Amino acid sequence: MGLPLLFDAREHLPRPDISAYPRLRFVTTADFPPFNFADQGDRLSGFHVDLVREICAVLAVEARCQVQALPFSELEAALKAGQVEAVIAGVAITPERRAEFAFSRSYMPLPARFAVRSKAPVAEKIPSPDWRVGVVAGSAHEAMFRAYFPHMKPALYDSQALLLAGLKEGKVDAAFSDALRLVFWTASGASESCCAMVPGAYVSERYLGEGLAIMVRREDAVLAAAFDHALAELSSNGRLEEIYLRYFPAGLF
Repeated sequence: MGLPLLFDAREHLPRPDISAYPRLRFVTTADFPPFNFADQGDRLSGFHVDLVREICAVLAVEARCQVQALPFSELEAALKAGQVEAVIAGVAITPERRAEFAFSRSYMPLPARFAVRSKAPVAEKIPSPDWRVGVVAGSAHEAMFRAYFPHMKPALYDSQALLLAGLKEGKVDAAFSDALRLVFWTASGASESCCAMVPGAYVSERYLGEGLAIMVRREDAVLAAAFDHALAELSSNGRLEEIYLRYFPAGLF
């Protein structure tokens, strides 16, 4: 499945003047494929890297664009110190960060989905009341599951690893969790082909946050507005969807 519609084609997002910036230095990590990783030639690659290149092309600033990798723990400090202009690495948007930084519009929600113990593709979208559904105790997904499916009592697990093991071993019929983890796990050798994704994704800003966005310093909010313009353009011309399907061929939604 493709990305959900994030930008209304009728919405006009102006293109701010960012000529005052001699460089646009984006920073990400190198250890979270398929978003960011070092390829076989040790070059920084991934969804975020390709997205940065497309954003810079839309803004006609390719010659000024750079993208580099740092450990996740160093991203905010580098931005605060002015060593980079933007962070694109899946940093969670929290009220505390909003008080200190500015963000672009989201370019990808992070949905929840069901995976079930089945070796065959699953057609049914709505979870069966008979399912024994596992969730990670105390997680946002537990809270969301209880709110969305109040008639169902979840089986609680202390960690994601234990949840997936429980599903693989047949201790539960389904797992409700982060779509990104479930999609890649069901397709990997770790699952031993035990399980399949259930069609349909659940997106909730209340429980799962605002999704992925680009973070800049508050005084550089003009950059966030420029990135919004570029993301809207990439959404309307299909390039955002193309990049998404390149790295998520099985789809998150």
